[in-house]
Amino acid sequence: MKAVIMAAGEGTRLRPLTYTRPKVMLPIANKPILEHLMLEVRKAGIEEIVLIVGYHNETIRDYFEDGKRWGLKIQYATQMKQLGTAHALETVQQFISDSFILLNGDILVGAEDIRRLLEKDGTVLSLVEVANPEGLGVVEVEGDRVARIVEKATSPPSNLVNAGLYLLTADIFPAIAQTPQSPRGEYELTSSLQLLADSGCHISYQQLSYWLDVSYPWDLLTANESLSARIEPQKLGTVEENVVLKGLVAVGEGTTIRANSYIAGPVVIGANCEIGPNCYIRAASCIGDNCHIGSAVEVKNSIVMRNSKIPHHNYIGDSVIGEGCNFGAGTKIANLRLDKDNISAASVDTGRHKLGAIIGDDVQTGINASINVGSLIGDHTYIGPGAIASGLILPDSRIF
Repeated sequence: MKAVIMAAGEGTRLRPLTYTRPKVMLPIANKPILEHLMLEVRKAGIEEIVLIVGYHNETIRDYFEDGKRWGLKIQYATQMKQLGTAHALETVQQFISDSFILLNGDILVGAEDIRRLLEKDGTVLSLVEVANPEGLGVVEVEGDRVARIVEKATSPPSNLVNAGLYLLTADIFPAIAQTPQSPRGEYELTSSLQLLADSGCHISYQQLSYWLDVSYPWDLLTANESLSARIEPQKLGTVEENVVLKGLVAVGEGTTIRANSYIAGPVVIGANCEIGPNCYIRAASCIGDNCHIGSAVEVKNSIVMRNSKIPHHNYIGDSVIGEGCNFGAGTKIANLRLDKDNISAASVDTGRHKLGAIIGDDVQTGINASINVGSLIGDHTYIGPGAIASGLILPDSRIF
């Protein structure tokens, strides 16, 4: 049995973080989303994986190579133009001769659900029940079969949505060949599956016990809270005297935690970091490799990607900080509206009443810069001393 994982898309809704990387390589608990997914596939007993890559595909190829480090055998197929999920799957036809599982690369599912899927025959969709299915791929079932799939539903016929985990057979490829272009200009796998269902093919389904979908940047925080709670504590670096490590804390090789720092887990700290002295890192925070979290800095429920420096008197709350950022002394990120209402980012209601900023790679701030709630800041932006940044800020901007 092979697993095919679709990892070709950019993830435009995840900008500014995906200007410089594919969405599947965004880190959660200091591992890319795709790595978490492949580890669950491996736990389920599948060792052969075909990755469909496209946007910034070199990032994925360079990181995973042939998969040997994870006990996997990885092959690659390239989708040169991202023309939809059916178009993506067509690129792997040469690798497939029998049944296989297919996964969206930007979801998180558990090995147990994958194992249950492998025990089935034919074509099977995995479903989850959600409170608000509007805009998702909604599935209508009749008895034990899938009757109808409605993409981007505006009037959802049910609360069951397509989870992006499938058991398929080679029969899918003739259906793909007959799939018309959707109103969105793409060739969609759900249209191919609907063709199979309409032709009399019995498509069954199973509901998942665990599923996380990363559609927007703030979804990374939700996923990070879930996965960091499962970490194995470790102390591979140097921890000086008078440091408090409370709960689940993982410290990478070459990292130094300096005196009087207080770290309340679950917290993951990567390799070769400089932490403290006198800093406070709060639960569900993950610090990437080669980062500096300095004196009188507080980081709460945030993802700080590798090579970023937050060295002096800073507050980072409920935020995602890209790679290679450097914050001047006194830079603060607000994470709560004064009226306590939900926070919107780029006119999208995030559903969160606490959210700081989503900041792309190589952003620099001057001393005492302030960043407002729900700000989306593009890569290579400069925010000057004492400046206030708010709202949607495009890459290479200058805020003074």
